[in-house]
This record gives sequence, structure tokens and C-alpha cells, in this order.
Amino acid sequence: MLEQALRTDARGRPIAQRHKVYSDVWDEIRLWSDDVYMRYDVEPLGRQLRPASTMYSSQIGEIVVTRFKYGIPVRVENFDPGAGKAFIGTTIRGAARHWQSRTAAVDTHDGGAFVADCSRTDYRVEFDPDHLQLNLTIPHALLEHTAMDWLGFVPGDALWQKKVAFGGRDSSWHSLMAYVARTIAELPDMPAAGRMAKHLEQTVCIRLLNDWAQAAGMDLADPRHRLAPATVRAAEHYMAEHAAELPTIAEVARAVGTSVRTLSGAFRAFRGYAPSAFLRAQRMQGVHRALRAAQPHETVAWVASQWGYVNMGEFARSYRLRFGELPSETLRRR
Repeated sequence: MLEQALRTDARGRPIAQRHKVYSDVWDEIRLWSDDVYMRYDVEPLGRQLRPASTMYSSQIGEIVVTRFKYGIPVRVENFDPGAGKAFIGTTIRGAARHWQSRTAAVDTHDGGAFVADCSRTDYRVEFDPDHLQLNLTIPHALLEHTAMDWLGFVPGDALWQKKVAFGGRDSSWHSLMAYVARTIAELPDMPAAGRMAKHLEQTVCIRLLNDWAQAAGMDLADPRHRLAPATVRAAEHYMAEHAAELPTIAEVARAVGTSVRTLSGAFRAFRGYAPSAFLRAQRMQGVHRALRAAQPHETVAWVASQWGYVNMGEFARSYRLRFGELPSETLRRR
């Protein structure tokens, strides 16, 4: 079923697309991928290779569903974090190598899936020449809202920053993707904002959250998550919004109406780490985004200083540990 996903309806007639379904022109492929996914960099893994790309897309609620291949081996990286989207790739044919860190990668084959929240972490993937993918692009905000509606809490970066493989040919995820493809084939004119689309959107998101958490080693049934006090969530929001201003933990506690002792105890009980660790992660992620969007005259030292880093040696070590490359390497690839 996934081999023909998004191509034909239940009667075998081509499903209308608002764009070309085949191209060997890089500029055309980039325009399409920027539109349906987000901005990213793609590089052929070989010399003088010409793409032979097929491009099909549909939409279910806020989720964009695509059937896509480049037709040649490629490396894809530097997904735009500002787009605020998570990427979930399910391999239909061939293989994809997903990098979880600078030195560790996992391969997906028929039915295998991989998730990376590009709004919260970097992501690099390499496709072999035979690859064919059924991909989902889901707004991060939709995942947060689904988690709150169904689970009663938002997992936070303990989940969002985990890049994991899951699924498989006989998995419930693969069955769900087949159901998604079959639904689109039977109802190709289904309005993206219709009630059926909204129900299917929720089904996909909650299945993803459960499979993602299981692969990441997080127990969503742990009562500590559900009981996390509002002050913890408010503090996380405050620190994410004000990370570049270098707030002290006392200032964070004051902003959410509690004491440092109470806030620190709540973070350790319900998150497993101190609030300062969350703030450090937000600052480092902020620098990463800023380096990728830096202007030609901006240097690593200048960007880092905007986020409160003074010791460049220590900063570079921490940055490399977090992102698998030196900040200067990120700046060169902006």
C-alpha cells in the first residue's frame, strides 16, 4: 500500500497534485521541499549526479504527508529550527541512515521510521540511491497540544531532543501509515480542516508520542509527569523566552511566584534535573540557531557573547558535545 501512497485514488485514478510530481532540476525540487517540509541543505553523495525526484503530497489537519525520493544518494541536514516542525520519515524502499550524534547512526529499511523534532535539535540523514520515503511534517505546537489534551502534560525537551528509530514492517506504526495512505486514496478530496482529518490527525500524533517515548526510554504513564506543577511548566516557558537575558534562577522563581528552593525541588522531582540545566540547554540551542542564521560579518565570538558566553574554549567544548561539531563549523554552513 505504501508503494502507491498518494499517487492514485481507490479507483486507480491519479490524485491531483498542485505541483510537479517529477523533476530532475535542483531548483524545482528545493522550491517544493521548502514548501512542504522546511528549509534545509541537501548534497549529492557523488559527483555530477542528477536527481530523478518524485514528489507527492497531501494534508491531514496540520500534518503534511509526502511520498518522496531524490533518486540518487544524498545527505540532508541543517533543517530550519525556526519552522517549528518535527520530521518523521518512514522508509518504504531502500535505506536511510539517521545520525543521532556525530558518531552514532541508525539505519531504517522497509517500514522503519525515525523522528527528529527539528525545532528542538539538529538532524542529519543520508539516503541511498534506492530510497523512497513516506514522510510526515508536524508542527511542534500541535504535538504539545496533543500531549496536553491526551496525557495531561507536555513532555519537554527530555523527549523533544531525542532522535530515535521505531516502527518496522509489522509494527502498529506501519499499519497506521498504511491506513493514512488508504484514507487519502479513498477520500482524496477530504478537506484538510474537516472533522475526519482532525480525528486522523489526533490518532497519528498520539501514536507518534507513544512510540517516540517508548523508543526514547520515557514512561508517559509515570505519575510524576502528570503531576508536574504549573510552576515547573511556567518556569520552562519563562526560561525559553528569556534565555538570552541570562536570568538567575532566583529571577525565574520570582517570575513564576515561588522560591528557588521550591522550584529546584520541583524540577528534580518532576523533571529529574535542576532548572539551571534547562536554562543552559536553552541558551546553547539559542546559540545554535543564531549561528545558522548569522550575517556574513558576525563571528562565533560575537554570537556567543549575545547569549552570555565569555570563555570561548569552554563554550566550544560544550557546543561540540551538544551538536557534534565546532561552532565555527556551524557558522561556515550558514
